[in-house]
Amino acid sequence: MRYVAGVFRLVIAFFCLAGTSETWSFAKPANFVYFTHQTNLLLGITMLWAAIASFTGTKQPPAWLKGMLTLNILITGIVAAAILPPTDPAEFVFLSWLPGIPLVRMVHVIAPILATVDFLVFDEHKRYPWSYAFWWLLYFPVYLAFVLVRAQIWPNSGPEKGGDPYPYGFVNLRELGWAGLGKNIVIYMAAFCIAGLLLCLIDHVLPRRTPLTGCLPGTSGSRGTLPDGSAPADGDDGAAADGAGARAHDGTAPHSSNMV
Repeated sequence: MRYVAGVFRLVIAFFCLAGTSETWSFAKPANFVYFTHQTNLLLGITMLWAAIASFTGTKQPPAWLKGMLTLNILITGIVAAAILPPTDPAEFVFLSWLPGIPLVRMVHVIAPILATVDFLVFDEHKRYPWSYAFWWLLYFPVYLAFVLVRAQIWPNSGPEKGGDPYPYGFVNLRELGWAGLGKNIVIYMAAFCIAGLLLCLIDHVLPRRTPLTGCLPGTSGSRGTLPDGSAPADGDDGAAADGAGARAHDGTAPHSSNMV
């Protein structure tokens, strides 16, 4: 059944990369400043990696990376639905060979939903130590620093109308001032932290494997190392459990029928 996961992940990669095609093709390079486009690009590349690993039975992307991008794409979908103003249908952009789905729907709606399904159904679970929720927080302040520095160096570079360099109103230093921006940073960092902890909780609650888990035992990229190269201090020993599960009780290699 890992082949089903492989196909599903190719579909996710397709929508992530198709939805950001104007960005990575440099037709609209200013779109790189959008959190949505950065997340979809990284998720699309990671899903290609995960799909290939599912087909070949090789090691999946590391848990910390897959988890961070799952969190970021979920935040993307929630913010798009609850905070950002809806896109005017007159401004919809379509691919000539896929005229029925606007690009903004791919990156704001389809990719977040499919990534959520992938996490719940095809990922191996019990891989996220609680510390991951705090490591994942690093992306947003780095992204914010990029936005603010870019806006100071190229104040009329877009991507918004009139050359406005701020991609979102909640990070617009010109309109908010430092006090308003600081308040928003605290709110969004808290939201990222809560969402990350919830993601870890769900990972801990779900069974480690199901018939649809998209990898062979021991190839899931279990916890591994943190982004700084160190081993996580807490959480369950997923890699050890995988290694134990990959052997029969008498110490022999498992029969092929035990492989998912």
